Amino acid sequence: MNTRRFYWNFQNVKNRLLKRLHGLFENISFYVGLFVFLLVVYDVGFPHVIRYIYFASFYLLYLVSFTITSGLRTLRFPPTTPLVRWGQWLMTFLLACFCLYKYSVIRRSPDFNSISYYGGLLLCFVLILLDTSRKVLAFYTRGFNPALAFVLSFILLAFMGCGLLLLPRATVHGISFADALFTSFSAVCVTGLTTLDTATEFTRLGKFFILCLIQLGGLGILSFTSFLGYIYKGGFSLENQLFLREYVSAERVSDTFRSLMQIIIITLLVETIGAIGIYLTVDDGLFDNSAQRLRFSIFHSVSAFCNAGFSITPDGLNNPELRMNYDFQLVICVLVIVGGLGYPIVVDFYQYIKFWFNQLFGRVRYHRSFSHLPRTLSANTYLVLTTTMFLLLAGFVSVLITEYYGLLFEHETWGGKLVTAFFASVTPRTAGFNSFDTTILQPATILVYLLLMWIGASPASTGGGIKTSTFAIAILNVFSLASGQDRLEIRRRQISNDSVRRAFSIIMLSLLVIGPAILIITVLEPERRLINVAFECFSAFSTVGLTLGITPMLSDTSKMVLVVVMFLGRVGTFTLFVAFVRRARATNYHYPSETIFIS
Repeated sequence: MNTRRFYWNFQNVKNRLLKRLHGLFENISFYVGLFVFLLVVYDVGFPHVIRYIYFASFYLLYLVSFTITSGLRTLRFPPTTPLVRWGQWLMTFLLACFCLYKYSVIRRSPDFNSISYYGGLLLCFVLILLDTSRKVLAFYTRGFNPALAFVLSFILLAFMGCGLLLLPRATVHGISFADALFTSFSAVCVTGLTTLDTATEFTRLGKFFILCLIQLGGLGILSFTSFLGYIYKGGFSLENQLFLREYVSAERVSDTFRSLMQIIIITLLVETIGAIGIYLTVDDGLFDNSAQRLRFSIFHSVSAFCNAGFSITPDGLNNPELRMNYDFQLVICVLVIVGGLGYPIVVDFYQYIKFWFNQLFGRVRYHRSFSHLPRTLSANTYLVLTTTMFLLLAGFVSVLITEYYGLLFEHETWGGKLVTAFFASVTPRTAGFNSFDTTILQPATILVYLLLMWIGASPASTGGGIKTSTFAIAILNVFSLASGQDRLEIRRRQISNDSVRRAFSIIMLSLLVIGPAILIITVLEPERRLINVAFECFSAFSTVGLTLGITPMLSDTSKMVLVVVMFLGRVGTFTLFVAFVRRARATNYHYPSETIFIS
């Protein structure tokens, strides 16, 4: 009995000691890693070079603290399976060996070594990401509002990007704070509006910063950090899954990590295929070497899939070498459409294609057919796909009609006219690429663009706008009321009243953002034409990035108005309300209903 009590007390003391030591070294590792990161940013962004011995000393200290933290984590939370347990101990052992190796290297040669330096930067960056992701996951368990976390993550990322773009080595001729903040928010909100020419005003380092901001803004910083945190911790707690469930659009709590994995895999897979397609379709004569061609392909693939609209060529896709490259433009169109559909739609559509091929294989191989066909496409997927195809077709036909005798199709073949019209139909759907000068568009085409930009992309996608499903539900509800129906039905499914109410709330809130923005900029810039100001505001709210050429010439105050509009359009006005408005308690009573005269 005494032996059992002694063993229990010993285990209790050991667990408390491990908990304190683990927490201590976790904090030491995180803050030392943060200091090393700032050291790296200073060394990379400023012309002054930090002595290698200083960087190596702090880098080694960070490696040691991270290794001790990893070992304490394995002791405190031993994995249930022997394979994972031995894998974690092996990783800790390899990190310890690497620390000893780095110490011996620093002692032998304290001077700068490019291979050791850049290798250390890469490993340091990966470990700091893991450390930061762990902190983010711990933050999720404190009862924080998910909508507020989503909003704050974009603000934090945008201001971090602003700081990186202000580094002297990020730009050619320097940049003001207003322009850096505008560019950073435009990249994080995947808008594409710029006050400076990305191709000529930013260095290769600055373009890399913009690319990272686009990727993190399109993918979602919460998705990225949560994925790395899962890898580092080896799993999610129930609180983590409840927190992330709505953010990743998971149907069940248990599907949270699977949905997160699908988002990561779909993004990387589509962007990789898109980069290959762009690499094969662009002319080799445009570039000095293959590395430059590869960088061009990767940048435009990420920018197109995330619906960002940024380009690293002068004049964007209106560059004379790209203007008539219709194969390249079609690849961009496919990336924009897939990115604008949304991750749940892509997964749903993949399941449908997979089921269809299995059916076909069964009929060909086994000569049998199935009497039961499951519903592989949800009502949401059907509504989004139908609305997207209708808007693409309507935009295509509208541009062909309104611009047939205009300057847009001048000197183009019939095939070129069709591709240009299709590209002009795709790009207002939050993409922002322009293979032509938008200032030559007819007034009727600009009005069509305003409508397409306002509708935007689909829910849970990288695009903005009020979303295709919102527009479709509002139109269907009008027809439902006109026909005397008391509910809204699609494909033998009844749309919930919450969805209908939410759709009309989003429409109303969008107008309450765009209208005042147009009014404020018109007052601040009285010399600007109203249609030009309205075009910029619609483009900013729907995170499109198309412009009639007045954005670079706006005052800093007007630019900040567009920054706010871009931010509200990206995070969603309704999401912002959810983040800051206190939720009402559920009530178990109903007041008598009364009719309000509407019309």
